[in-house]
Amino acid sequence: MSTTVSVDHALASFREMMATDGYLLTWSEVGGDKVVVKIDASDGACEDCLVPLPVMTSIMAKALDPTGYELDHVELPGSH
Repeated sequence: MSTTVSVDHALASFREMMATDGYLLTWSEVGGDKVVVKIDASDGACEDCLVPLPVMTSIMAKALDPTGYELDHVELPGSH
């Protein structure tokens, strides 16, 4: 039996961790069961504290496993 976790709950610990380094983590649904995770930098954000995009993508995809959603992609500061 699997338990579905909300996306907010699944990403809560990452949101808190990134906030301590000056980043804001948000997410949005795109096309059914896909999620985009967006990370924005605030003034004074720790540039060395953010992992590269492939690593962040892997972390966010794993975090979403119990939610029933799949990661579409991650947007990091400067990756637009």
